[in-house]
Order: sequence, then structure tokens, then C-alpha cells
Amino acid sequence: MTKLQTAITTANAKRERELITPEGLALPLRIASRGSRALALLLDLFFLFVGFLVFILCLGLIGLNLGSIEGIGRTPAGELVGIVVILAVFFSRYGYFLWFELGARGATPGKRLLGMRVAARGGQRLTTEMVIARNLMRDVEVFIPAFFLMGNGFDAGLTGAAAFVWLAVFVLFPFCNRDALRAGDLVAGTFVVETRRAKLQDAISLAPDHSQTYRFGEAELAVYGEHELQVLEGVLRTGDEQAMQDVAEAICRKIGWDIGSGDEREFLTTFYAALRAHLESGMRFGKRKKDKFS
Repeated sequence: MTKLQTAITTANAKRERELITPEGLALPLRIASRGSRALALLLDLFFLFVGFLVFILCLGLIGLNLGSIEGIGRTPAGELVGIVVILAVFFSRYGYFLWFELGARGATPGKRLLGMRVAARGGQRLTTEMVIARNLMRDVEVFIPAFFLMGNGFDAGLTGAAAFVWLAVFVLFPFCNRDALRAGDLVAGTFVVETRRAKLQDAISLAPDHSQTYRFGEAELAVYGEHELQVLEGVLRTGDEQAMQDVAEAICRKIGWDIGSGDEREFLTTFYAALRAHLESGMRFGKRKKDKFS
């Protein structure tokens, strides 16, 4: 093994963590690197910028007469365009991050491209309050001081220096803790973790069909919801034998089964497929079960 490979392996090992869920299950995960998080933010800002340019071009294509720069706000059409642009900037900047991080993947397109997602540090389901808090804090951390510096330049005297120090403190904040948390993560109780590259569908397709051995009725499948399905998916993706054993035991206690030792993967794979089909069937009829408490 070369020195570079050794260094990469050591760095990855330092980011390994074990997450304890509310059910008492230990799930292995890896904290996303600081560089990957910074690159993901730049990608997301680039996507936002491109989307805003497309939006402006569409305004021109629908035939609105923007007039000159000096007279843009002097006509009703110009005022309307100005309001639409302001609303578009507001909703795109806040709505972009909230929409994607509140989704099932818990990640913006930038994070997804780099194999990351947002997760709750306590192992519970990622809530709306957590996502809102971590994204509102981004204004305090980056956007407010950055906009001030861009608007006034770096020669704004003592005030400009204070803004630069403000920005530097929050930018360097992830380097001051082992989990690479930014201030928004600390406030919201979240962190950003790497997602596994393996596809669960591949694992299911290669596994033997145990649907005749394990048959689950409405009562067993009604116990869990979408959050538990995502946790089970993560366990199957990682392939950790101890985690699968713990999860299988927890499910069996919940539904009153006893599968014996050594059949955990087959049992969990079949239960995952059955639970997923059950939840998707309910959603087709307008019934959605977010978690076991719903």
C-alpha cells in the first residue's frame, strides 16, 4: 500500500462513526469531509445561478417590455417584473435547500452528486424544524457577511474588517470539531454523512426468493412507516452483520416473530420488499405513514 493510500485510509477511518437509533440499534456511518461539503455548496449555488439566468431569459421570451435600466421601475410592467424577480430570488434561495433536504433523500443535487445527505445526529427522523434551522443559519454564517463585503469591498475600514472576521470564524468553524459541523448543524442537531454507492435493488435481485418462507400480513406491515423503511435500507446497504442482527431482533420483537439465528439478511430483505410494497400501495390511495408513531 502506497503512502497516499495509507493516508486516505487513515483519514476515512477518522470519519467513521456509529449512530445509535432511538430503538437502540447501532448503525455504522461516515462523516462527509469538509472539502466535499464546500464543493457541494458551490455546486448548489451554481445550479441556483443557472436556474435564475434561465428564469430571466424566460421573462424576456414571454414578451415583457423591460425598457431601459433607468426606467424599469417607472411603469406598471416594470414594477411587476421587479416584484417577480425579488420573489424568485427569495424563494429560490430558501426553497431550493428546503425542498431537497426535506425530500426522501435528504440532500440537495450538489450533495447527491458527491454522495452525501443530511441526517439527524440523534438517529431520529429528519424534521422540518431541523432543516429550516440549519438553512436559516446559512445566512448568518455566509450570505450576510459575504454580501456586505461584496457590496462595500474589503476597504470598508473597521466595519469591513469585522465582517471579514465574522465570515472567517464561521467558515473555519467545521475545522474546530471532529464531526465537521457548521454552526447550522450545531443549532439544528444535524450532520452530513456519506451515502453508500451500492444499490439496494441489486442486492435484492441477487438474493434468493424467500417470499414463500416469510409472509407478512397487514398487522405486521402496519407497524412501521417510511422512516423505518429508510433505516432498514441503510442497514441492508452497509451489510454490517451485527447491525442486521440487531435490526432483525428488533423487528421480530415488534411483530412477534422468531426467525432464529443466521437468517437475518434473508428476513430483512423480504421484510423490506414487503414493507415497501405495502407503503407504496397505501400512498396510491392517499394514505401515507411517515413513521411508526403516525
